[in-house]
Amino acid sequence: MPTFKKTALLSAAVIPLSLASCTTMGGGAIPNASAPISATEAQQGAQAHPQLLEQFGGKYSGPQAAYVEQVGKNIAVQSGLGNARDSFTVSLLNSSVNNAFAVPGGYIYTTRQLVGLMNNEAELAGVLGHEVGHVAARHSQRRQAAAQKNTLLGAAGAILSGVLLGDSGIGQSISKGFLQGSQLLTLKFSRSQELQADELGIQYLNSAGYDPRAMATVLQSLAAQNSLDASLQGSNAAVPEWASTHPDPASRVQTAFAKAGAASGTTNRDTFLSRIDGLMYGDDPAQGVIEGRQFSHPSFRLSFTAPNGFYMVNGSSAVSINGESGKAQLSTAAYNGNLDSYVRSVFTSIGGSEQNLAPSSMQRTTVNGIPATYGTARVNNGNSQVDVVVFAYEFSNSQAFHFVTISQAGRTETFTSMFNSMRRISTSEAAAIVPRRIDVVTVGRGDTVRTLANRMAYSTAQEQRFRVLNGLGSGDTVTAGQKVKLVVK
Repeated sequence: MPTFKKTALLSAAVIPLSLASCTTMGGGAIPNASAPISATEAQQGAQAHPQLLEQFGGKYSGPQAAYVEQVGKNIAVQSGLGNARDSFTVSLLNSSVNNAFAVPGGYIYTTRQLVGLMNNEAELAGVLGHEVGHVAARHSQRRQAAAQKNTLLGAAGAILSGVLLGDSGIGQSISKGFLQGSQLLTLKFSRSQELQADELGIQYLNSAGYDPRAMATVLQSLAAQNSLDASLQGSNAAVPEWASTHPDPASRVQTAFAKAGAASGTTNRDTFLSRIDGLMYGDDPAQGVIEGRQFSHPSFRLSFTAPNGFYMVNGSSAVSINGESGKAQLSTAAYNGNLDSYVRSVFTSIGGSEQNLAPSSMQRTTVNGIPATYGTARVNNGNSQVDVVVFAYEFSNSQAFHFVTISQAGRTETFTSMFNSMRRISTSEAAAIVPRRIDVVTVGRGDTVRTLANRMAYSTAQEQRFRVLNGLGSGDTVTAGQKVKLVVK
């Protein structure tokens, strides 16, 4: 929910179905892996580009972005899709989600969060080369026939709608909103296609003179990050970020090492670390920040706490709150000063043109001094019923925010504590919300993993975070003179 755009909750723009995202090497012949970019593909990419930038927090600017663009264009040229660096558009996204993707037409993307997880230039080139590999192999086109039955968001919406909402139309509509909030806007490829993209990425690394083993090492880091995320959430379900559209990097590590073989090349580790020094890490305060179960937005001066057992993902126009007993989303929409009509309009947006969704009752209340109105609608999803709640808060005559929640019928109390936790934050609280950044330091004499980890700007799991951030195993140590990354405020 970076900027809390004043748009309808579930009116996300549809991104062309040719979007190339990831799920696995060695899945048979790779068709059209060197065919140049066609006019149709160029048009598709140009249409998708501004929507993708908006959905993923916009472009990150500065010297780090210029560096990522340089590396991305150099590796993309190896694909044969275009014979000049100017054939490609490489964007560093201002997103705290671990993600990378590419679309036909030579448009390549990675988030700053994923770049922060990398440890050398070869890994950056490998990730971007992998995404270019999906485009070169025309994987998205091969899956287009099935996807054409739905919009991109509709196809992805089925992932969530089966959990609580079956295959009902309302389930599809609501799920679209949750997916938008989670930034899950990429199609999942087959294991063979994912492995093919890995293999193409390794080929590009070799031809560019990089160490091809970087594909395997970055997959190791992603697997470690997935495991850490799951551990920090207190469950076996990792946050559905990169791993959701690029499943199981852990299973691909050994295959990538085998494909790379004994070849070697440059990694440009020190260059990479010096060039990403100062990169923002984690949530951008301008987009709101998540600390454990608490979300705070300094610009809008609001804060709330998710229920126990739930985790949050900060999306471009909403914050999603996910758990086994329900799902929720915080967003905003146009407000004319009437909370009752605001709540009804959100229900109408959820229902869409095919559903006449309206609250069965409306209640007015006050939450921590904030005027609020909420309504509930019971929806039949075929085999069972669910309750949909819209809980709205008036922060000013022209600004309102609202939760949409889904839970099993009669279980709306799941979110009661969250509804009641919404509050305004003070000027001093807002000023204290500052960004975390990557700080590249040189290990000194006497420094250890523990002493360095203690400098990380986190109150929990400092050593685990430090090890994952720097690609260190549980028994690895550091040596004087070595450069490592810290996350600091």
